[in-house]
Amino acid sequence: CSQKAVPQNHFTFICFVLICSLMRTTNQSKVTEFIIMGFPNLQEFHTFFFILLLLIYLLTVFGNIVIFTIIKLDAQLHTPMYFFVCILSFLEICYTATTIPKMLSNLLSGTKSISFTGCLLQVYFFHSLGATECYLLTAMAYDRYLAICKPLHYHAIMNTKMCFQMIAGCWACGFICPVTEVILVSKLPFCGPNKIQHIFCDFPPLLSLACTDTSTSILVDFAINTFIILVTFLLIMLSYVNILKNVLKINTAEGREKAFSTCASHLIVVLLFFGSIIFMYVRLKKSYSLDYDRIFAVIYSVLTPLVNPIIYSLRNKQILNAIKRKIAHKRVYNGSVWASNF
Repeated sequence: CSQKAVPQNHFTFICFVLICSLMRTTNQSKVTEFIIMGFPNLQEFHTFFFILLLLIYLLTVFGNIVIFTIIKLDAQLHTPMYFFVCILSFLEICYTATTIPKMLSNLLSGTKSISFTGCLLQVYFFHSLGATECYLLTAMAYDRYLAICKPLHYHAIMNTKMCFQMIAGCWACGFICPVTEVILVSKLPFCGPNKIQHIFCDFPPLLSLACTDTSTSILVDFAINTFIILVTFLLIMLSYVNILKNVLKINTAEGREKAFSTCASHLIVVLLFFGSIIFMYVRLKKSYSLDYDRIFAVIYSVLTPLVNPIIYSLRNKQILNAIKRKIAHKRVYNGSVWASNF
């Protein structure tokens, strides 16, 4: 996993400039900032939640950095599967950085405010990185499908060039997807209440505050989210149905176990992530209470990024063995340095 593994795509900067320019020139809102309410019924526990969220954030960043670094340093892990895991770890660090630091700040702040521009930028980057993760998980499922169902053609298809192209495509498509939604929201007038009934800025709570008809924006938001989430999820499930069919054809129990073990971690991550975002975004009408929305937002924005490194390290023998090799190498190196001093 080299430096080239993290694509430096220009779509981020282009979309950033476009969105900022639109917000400066087209929006005539009286509201200049929003108040993020979070969990209003739990305000007396804000210190406890701050400490808990801070620990979760530090563990998430540390865990993903460990996986990213181990895969980069260990030559035995320089395979397409771990290349994608490496990118996923980097993505999770970016994904959590869009919301959790501001959530931590709000837990300590009395105002819990965020500027209009800052709110839209948070929405844009959160959805961009979320869409990128959907595409990346799909690419990982395709990689496992080729490895198990097309083993003779796997190395010919999933070469270095193909891996980089798939990663670049995931990031580019991810950063393009929310542009239309952000532009539509940036043109809406906000002249009344400015309290966002959520734990961070997001499209549904923002649309509910606009003082005009938002049916078009709601429909566009629903269509884009439904397409991204359901299409990628169905492609992943289709890959695993084919994988299951091929695994059941393996004669030996050891072979079946090995095939299942390479896919189990990825499937757990997929079900956790997609289960929560399908509940949140693939619906036109709000049929659940705001507390349900907040709880599911915690799952896909806080808990899933925390669980990913745990699943990929504790359930993955190759990564565990790589960590052990690095620790053993470090001990040997420190021992030789200590011996040379005497």
